[in-house]
Amino acid sequence: MPRAAAPLSARSVSRRGVLAGAAGLLVLAGCGTRPQDGQGAEGVAAEGYPVTVRHALGETVVPDRPQRVVTLSAANTDVALAMGVLPVAIPRTVYGGDAEGVLPWVRDAITAHGGAFPQLIGSDDLSVTPIEQVAAARPDLVLATYSGLTRAEYDQLSAIAPTVAYPDAPYSTGWQDQTRIAGQVFGDPARARQLIDSTGQRLRTAAQRYPQLAGATFVYTGGMDSGALGVFRAGDVRVQLVTDLGLTLAPYVEQNAPGGGEVYYTVSGELLSRVESDLVIGFFATPAEEQAFRSAPGVGLLPAMARGGFAPVVGADRVVASSAPSVLSIPWVLDAYLPILAAAAARSRG
Repeated sequence: MPRAAAPLSARSVSRRGVLAGAAGLLVLAGCGTRPQDGQGAEGVAAEGYPVTVRHALGETVVPDRPQRVVTLSAANTDVALAMGVLPVAIPRTVYGGDAEGVLPWVRDAITAHGGAFPQLIGSDDLSVTPIEQVAAARPDLVLATYSGLTRAEYDQLSAIAPTVAYPDAPYSTGWQDQTRIAGQVFGDPARARQLIDSTGQRLRTAAQRYPQLAGATFVYTGGMDSGALGVFRAGDVRVQLVTDLGLTLAPYVEQNAPGGGEVYYTVSGELLSRVESDLVIGFFATPAEEQAFRSAPGVGLLPAMARGGFAPVVGADRVVASSAPSVLSIPWVLDAYLPILAAAAARSRG
């Protein structure tokens, strides 16, 4: 699987077992915080510091309120911006970004902040983690709560600055935990709680406009993977966003998952008639990719497809926003995402 763990294809997932959903976003960005009251000075730490964060790769002590933060993947940039942290450098986003490599909701947040536009770093080679660029940014924190950080990378980055990795597994940190941890390391847990509460309320309120979604079952796919259907399990963050909207992951998905903790597996084409669900949700960068999926051998055997329950999320920016959801990307994509799901549910269950 490509180092970026990006939803460029479902096939890329099978080679590593985890899909970031951040659409090719695994590059590092240096960033700095907006000045805040209570900042430590003259060697005295700000109130509430030091902060200790335990995560899958160890334990990190953040000695003082960060002033120059480096984020690993765009989802971490999202949550930093939502917390009022204006990056000095951000990932150049190949998939989903504009001509300059900036995601639309990120550009909106930076514009609203009013500060100097961040430097764009990284390259098209998503297998390369730009350690030297991170060091050059002179960070005092590396935020990697949504990432595929390896042990070796963690050790390298920790030699540069305190580094906070994912709490459980690569690319599996939900938007709530991303925000909670950001609140902890940025010294503003109250703001983090407000973001979590308001985003959750927004999801619930929006879902109520589409009662046909309540209890609908779904399978989430990134497309065909060497003739087999790629399927995401309950631990995947894009699946969790759909369940936050009141839908239910089809029982088939967990009942037929292989052993192990991977969030992705494949179902052979000849078995697709057994994959029972109300909806099949899929992500595609372009309409051509969507059409290729529709016409792929075996796809027509899916019961939901036969009933009109196909919900395609088309467009790289929408794919990123819904595949690696954050308190910044969810509001941006929600009004486009829900009608797609609702229309498919109405056809399938009507």
